[in-house]
Amino acid sequence: MKIRKITAFNVGFGADEVFRKAEAFEMFWHAEGMKSEFEGEVLWNGRRYVVRPEDCYGYADKNWGKDFTSPWVWLSSNNLTSEISGKRLNDSVFDIGGGRPKVGHIALPRKLLSAFWYEGTPYEFNFSKAWTAVHTEFNCRETDTQVIWHVEQRSLSGRMVTDITCEKKDMLLVNYESPDGAKRHNRLWNGGNGRGTVQLFDLKGNLIDRVHAECVGCEYGEYSPS
Repeated sequence: MKIRKITAFNVGFGADEVFRKAEAFEMFWHAEGMKSEFEGEVLWNGRRYVVRPEDCYGYADKNWGKDFTSPWVWLSSNNLTSEISGKRLNDSVFDIGGGRPKVGHIALPRKLLSAFWYEGTPYEFNFSKAWTAVHTEFNCRETDTQVIWHVEQRSLSGRMVTDITCEKKDMLLVNYESPDGAKRHNRLWNGGNGRGTVQLFDLKGNLIDRVHAECVGCEYGEYSPS
């Protein structure tokens, strides 16, 4: 399999060398390829699947550190279409991640790092860049058959409202073990077939676009009560 990483989300201070060496954060994240192209073949149960750059909607990132975040929230897609113009957005991708980062022993509740590369224009909602005045609200929940995400963020870039749903039948429960050997996430949902909308507004509150998202990579989970 070949990978070509096209668009990156550099989260800034949160993954800076000084903070990495000091192990300041309990969990680090870097999305070198929030929009990536894959090409090759996959053999599964005797069947051959061809992976093509034009319709694989690829993604590549990295998490590392001492423990995972809880809640754990992640959403990303580059299979996007404008609901206003009907145009395919071939130079666009959004990426949202985080939950409750910890700096040392201090937890920062309800924090997300997000970026939307919209047809060549970057919009960022990154709490580690305090001067951009980021405000985030999010709610994630389960029904009997679905996992549902609602995220609202605003900054000096503008405002972004994201609503995604994924069917549980299309998801799996990730079996992650922390570096200390503990398994704290016992209900961490992961899927790649989420769908929904992303609304993007400018600083004056004018709607830039309402975007339909398919093939959304999506995760949600919280530690089980101890």
